[in-house]
Amino acid sequence: MGIAWYTSRKSTADSYFLGNKASPWYAVAFGMIGDSLSGVTYISVPGKVGAAHFSYLQLVLGYFVGYFIISHILLPIYYKMNLTSIYEYLQSRFGKRTQKTGASFFILSRVMGAAGRLYLAAGVIQLFVFDQFETIHIPFWVSVSVILILMLLYTYRGGIKTLVWTDTFQSLFLVLGVVLSIVAIINTMDISFWQATKNVIHSEYTETFFWDWKKSNFFFKEFVGGIFIAVAMTGLDQNMMQKNLSCKNIGEAQKNIFWFSVIMVIVNVIFLSLGVLLFQYYTHAGIAIPSDSLTGKALSDKVFPNLALNHLGIFAGLVFIIGLTAATFSSADSVLTTLTTSFYIDILEYDRHDHLTDKEKKKRRTIIHISFAVLLWLVILFFDILNKKAIIDTILMLAGYTYGPLLGLFTLGLFTKINLHDKLVPIICIAAPVITYLIANTFKSILGEYQIGNELILINGSITAALLLLIKKRVAV
Repeated sequence: MGIAWYTSRKSTADSYFLGNKASPWYAVAFGMIGDSLSGVTYISVPGKVGAAHFSYLQLVLGYFVGYFIISHILLPIYYKMNLTSIYEYLQSRFGKRTQKTGASFFILSRVMGAAGRLYLAAGVIQLFVFDQFETIHIPFWVSVSVILILMLLYTYRGGIKTLVWTDTFQSLFLVLGVVLSIVAIINTMDISFWQATKNVIHSEYTETFFWDWKKSNFFFKEFVGGIFIAVAMTGLDQNMMQKNLSCKNIGEAQKNIFWFSVIMVIVNVIFLSLGVLLFQYYTHAGIAIPSDSLTGKALSDKVFPNLALNHLGIFAGLVFIIGLTAATFSSADSVLTTLTTSFYIDILEYDRHDHLTDKEKKKRRTIIHISFAVLLWLVILFFDILNKKAIIDTILMLAGYTYGPLLGLFTLGLFTKINLHDKLVPIICIAAPVITYLIANTFKSILGEYQIGNELILINGSITAALLLLIKKRVAV
């Protein structure tokens, strides 16, 4: 709140949308760590080490290559066109319907994805914090309301100018949460840091590369999938790119992406190392790993919380909650600002309404910002009423399908000179994910043991691009 007060003084539309183009690259780079790692990631990545080992690192290495593509292909175009919303590029290339289609897919994906992640993270906070109060009962809807109100209070005025610094602050505590959890485990096991490092290096859990092409963790599926996930979910995502566009110039923005990609690899190695130590501690202390009563499989999302909050003492529990809270807020607060930006510019086109005064534009921007907070609240409560995490997982998966159309649209825009029938673009972009879903299920039935992994986004994008070629305009001879 203090950061929000300081950064939002004399705030303008330019500071809300692009931070007056004065954001330091190093603050943006470090703050993006929190943006890219949600509360769900904070919990699940260490917990999945038991079954998946270090295979997640294959995906992260793909991210690294993807960020290089973003830095050298997408960012120069965005800066050259002086964009506020990246979907303005689609309008200049294909038309208004295409711009609104791209923005709509982003809005749908981010609303469903952010609500799903917030629901899962808030559920952990509810279970291990609010439900522990013996004298009063704090219902789930109250705790979710508090989280969203706090996000509103420190984002609605300053926008990106505020988020650059609050995300840096939150990313610091996210990383500290992981590092101090490692310290707590090492101290409890009464071993040195170097001994813990050796334990991790020589552990069977550090197996990183997998070569069975039928499995979802096959190296090339993960690596290539990681490249396209990074390009689509970062480079073609308003939420991830808006802070990049707030840097002073293209040089600083590229420097930001480079160092962010380096930090991202390092932080994920720390996350995975924490996962190894978690499972080693369970064995060392003779504690039963949380598992499904029917299948006996380890519940990866409970491995970290159970140990931190029930077995490692008050310090470890406090560190875990602080890290989880930082991850939850950092990955969700910027969504309110970027959803507002896209809806304001791409859908309603208020930035082009010259008859509106700055005061009127600010009022409408604030109404949109608050409306998205209310929408997130309603979707989260709907998830809670369903009370089925399997449905949430499905919704998060479906949110991933929405990036395929964006990948197809931008690919044709950047690497071809064709024009499209603008009015038909929405139909194609709705059809492509449906066809992708049918193809993915056909693969499963025909190939039996074959598992669709992170190559799904590439398949989706390719199908979108192929279908879009059917509606290209013929050039008059």
